Amino acid sequence: MTTATTNDFDGPSTDASAAALRAALRPRRFGALYVLEHRLRAARQAWTSFVFPALGTPVLYLFAMGLGLGSLIRQGSGSVDGVSYLVFVAPALLTAAAFQTASEEFIFPIRVGFKWNPIFFGMNAAPLSPGQIIDGNVLATSVRVVLNGLVYFALMALFGAVPSGWGVLSVLAALLTALSFGGPLCAYIASLDKEASQETLVLRFVVMPLTLFSGTYFPLALMPVYLQWIGWISPLWHGTQLARDLTYGAGEPGWLVAVHLAYLVATFVVGWQLARRIAGKRLNK
Repeated sequence: MTTATTNDFDGPSTDASAAALRAALRPRRFGALYVLEHRLRAARQAWTSFVFPALGTPVLYLFAMGLGLGSLIRQGSGSVDGVSYLVFVAPALLTAAAFQTASEEFIFPIRVGFKWNPIFFGMNAAPLSPGQIIDGNVLATSVRVVLNGLVYFALMALFGAVPSGWGVLSVLAALLTALSFGGPLCAYIASLDKEASQETLVLRFVVMPLTLFSGTYFPLALMPVYLQWIGWISPLWHGTQLARDLTYGAGEPGWLVAVHLAYLVATFVVGWQLARRIAGKRLNK
């Protein structure tokens, strides 16, 4: 009868440990992509809630705001910012849609992952770092914003609201708008621990006012001076103006275009890095 020795078990045990380490290397290196895959697989279960709004919302808004309200403006001055109201408002509707998408994607999935169904703690127990979890959610939001933006832009083109050949780049302006607002919002939501309806407060008292007072439906200069500051600090105004520069050439000076870009990038980077740091503190307790 053969007696098992320590060496008999060292080999298989060592091999299993090595295999486990090798299996962990890929998630550790590409963890954000695994989180992205998780988000995409979850979205596939409710694809209709993403597809139908992405197709129907642009048509309704372009008809209602661009053609309906635009017909009233044609009876008055006839143009806004030197172009038809449809051309003026279409890039704003594109960026506003990205802004709204960011509001949803950086509130509820983040709140779910940390609090309501704390799957982020399970991810962190696997070979995924807190930073990768945040990065994966940023990637998932970016994918949705870009896909929705391409659909929106295609419909804008069908409505004749894109005079410039550079107009397709307005989708990137919409993405920057979403990330610029989403980075700080993600950091704030990640910091929440107690339930106090903070999500509703953000939607009512941050998202809605910024949508209305960021020069979305009319030039910011038409607002009283004491309210214009809301647009100046709003990522939506900077993104909207950038999209207008790309779709019809809003005639802004080069330095102001650079300010729009710098503001959008800076607010995203600061918010994103802060969200990664907050996630690290919460998940690595």
